[in-house]
Amino acid sequence: MAKVAAVIPAAGQGRRMGTAVKKPFLLLGGFPVIYYTLRVMEESLLIDDVVLVVSPDEKEQCRTMVLSDFSKVKIIVTGGEKRQESVYNGLLALSADTRLVVIHDAVRPFLGLANLQAVVRAAETFGAATLAVPVKDTVKVAGEGGFINQTLPRNSLWLAQTPQAFQYSLIVAAHRRAREIGYSGTDDAGLVELAGQPVKLVFGSYENIKITTPEDLITAEALLRRKGE
Repeated sequence: MAKVAAVIPAAGQGRRMGTAVKKPFLLLGGFPVIYYTLRVMEESLLIDDVVLVVSPDEKEQCRTMVLSDFSKVKIIVTGGEKRQESVYNGLLALSADTRLVVIHDAVRPFLGLANLQAVVRAAETFGAATLAVPVKDTVKVAGEGGFINQTLPRNSLWLAQTPQAFQYSLIVAAHRRAREIGYSGTDDAGLVELAGQPVKLVFGSYENIKITTPEDLITAEALLRRKGE
C-alpha cells in the first residue's frame, strides 16, 4: 500500500469553549483530548507518519508531551490563523513520498480504527473521501425575520466528520487553488469539491463527536465512561 500520512490540526483558538486552555489540551479522563486522537493514529497499521499542527506558543509543550509517547509524530509545525491555513502548513511538511493523506481534527478523540481504515480505503479507490453520518433531525433554512424559508429533504443530508482522506497531490492542489482565488472553506472536502473532484461519503459514527463547547466535553466524559477508559 502507498505511504499514508496524517495531518492533525490543533491550532484553533477554541473561543466557543470559553476556557483558558485550548480544546486539544483540555483534560478528558485524565489525559489531554489530543492524546486519544494521536493514540488512534499510533495504533493504526495504515498510518505511517503524523504531522501535528499547533499554535506557536504550544510547540514546546507538545514536544514534551507528544514526541515521547507517539513515535509516528515526525514533526510539529506552526499553524495559521484559520484551520485551512494550518492544514496547508501541515501538508507542506509531509515527506515527498506521501501518496495518501488523512486530515483529522485534534478534538475528535473517539475515532475508531475501523472507521479510519474505511475512509483510507475509499480514498485509495476514489481519490477523496470523508466520514459522515446521516442527519437525524429535520433541517430548516432560515429566511428574513427568523422565519423558515425552506425545509431540506432529510434523506439526502449528511453531517461531514473527519478524518477526510485524499490523494496527496489532489489535496495540495485543491488548497493551492483555494488560496489563489481567496476561497475559505469549512472543511478540506469542500476545497476538493470546489476543484471539481467528487468526494466519497463513508458512513462514520455518531460517537465521533467534535469537542467544541462545554456541553460536548460533558458528552465526551460520558462516552469515555461507557467505554471503560
